[in-house]
Amino acid sequence: MKTARVLTTPRMERCIGCHSCSLACARLVHKRLSWDTAGIRIRSSGGLSTGFEARPCLACDPAPCAEACPTGAYSQRKGGGVIFKKKLCIHCGDCAEACPVDAIYLDENKEPFVCIHCGRCVEFCPHDCLEILKVPVEPTAQNEAEELLP
Repeated sequence: MKTARVLTTPRMERCIGCHSCSLACARLVHKRLSWDTAGIRIRSSGGLSTGFEARPCLACDPAPCAEACPTGAYSQRKGGGVIFKKKLCIHCGDCAEACPVDAIYLDENKEPFVCIHCGRCVEFCPHDCLEILKVPVEPTAQNEAEELLP
């Protein structure tokens, strides 16, 4: 059975708010060095004594952001989440408005940044707060037909 990767945050009680995951995402995935260009963000849960929370894409299936995108820049990823095609994006912000958990971040030019569940951030978390899971993806007739193509 095929699998898809999904980023989870099972041990956020360990998070110290260092933002290493955000910087790793921005630098390694988006080739930029700014927290504003990361697909995962760390926020205070309400103050330093209450801890931190991570805001990655929750891998919705179906993904409201993909349904809201007028150009097809976002498409549904097998196993949940989205595939983002930057060249199709018109920076309208509809995707961010449609996200039920505020996991799509817009920079000052309304360019969206979302977690693509690549797992690059996981190894940079010094307290092992993040985890990448492999989830089964049910084959469909279309998926099976695609696999038969040369």
